[in-house]
Amino acid sequence: MARASNVKNRLNRGDGAWAYAFIAVALVVYALFTAYPVVSAFLVSFQEYRPLGSEYIGFDNYSGIFASELFWKAIWNTLVYTVLTVPVALIISFAVAIAIMPLKKWAQTTFKAIYYLPAVASGVALSVVWLWIYDPLPGGILNQLIGMFGIPSQNWLGSSSTSMFSLVLMSWLSSHGTSIIIYVAALLGIDESYYEAAEIDGATFWQKMWHIVLPCLKPTTLFLLVTGVIGSFQVFQNAYLMTGGGPDHSTTMVGLLIFDTAFKYFEFGKAAAQSLVLAAIIGVIAFIQFKFLGKDVEY
Repeated sequence: MARASNVKNRLNRGDGAWAYAFIAVALVVYALFTAYPVVSAFLVSFQEYRPLGSEYIGFDNYSGIFASELFWKAIWNTLVYTVLTVPVALIISFAVAIAIMPLKKWAQTTFKAIYYLPAVASGVALSVVWLWIYDPLPGGILNQLIGMFGIPSQNWLGSSSTSMFSLVLMSWLSSHGTSIIIYVAALLGIDESYYEAAEIDGATFWQKMWHIVLPCLKPTTLFLLVTGVIGSFQVFQNAYLMTGGGPDHSTTMVGLLIFDTAFKYFEFGKAAAQSLVLAAIIGVIAFIQFKFLGKDVEY
């Protein structure tokens, strides 16, 4: 009996060794491309970084960014962008998912593929298309559209009064494919017996939505909300390619500010401090979301 137990223990230890061997590659990749950059950024944030000999300056980088009006403006721009884009993106994704649910399987697949196409397309290519749409000349697509209603042509990306709206509109009308697919999968996971019981009780469509669909989709909505806010606070590509942060820093997001600080002004220590502050802000917002919106969510 004891011998059998020893053999079993050796086999278990062997299985554990193989398990660590299989995850070793993932651990190495994580250590090289996630853990090491984070630790390096933390150390660099306390330095005035130079390629040949950096100088330790304590919390000067942090005090400098907190005293910077541009940093707080970038935070405000990012917050405005997030508030205007994330809720609308969730509503659009949910509405499209509900609309394609009654369709046949092949039609659902077709629509999901169509909506997902922008997610796999090049961000540069999409930005070129939107630059064409936002052409400030009267021949621009959007200017032609508003011209039909007697509205004069606008310099959409070149005016501080319309530049942020232009980026928000671009977000509203693109890249909802992933959220739509996730919502459709969650809708397919709702037990049909709930709908059958509701129909027996004479529930209307909107009553089913309110009392069955929305509660059952709360975990999915929370997930999409948290990931959407995280992605929105890290937005860089749209602002960089469409406006460059202008005019008058009206579309300078935190991600773009970090990029400019590091690779335009070569203040790597300050850029590292900005990135860590951004990570802390995202962490606090995610904690608040889980704290107040995830109380009765079950996974």
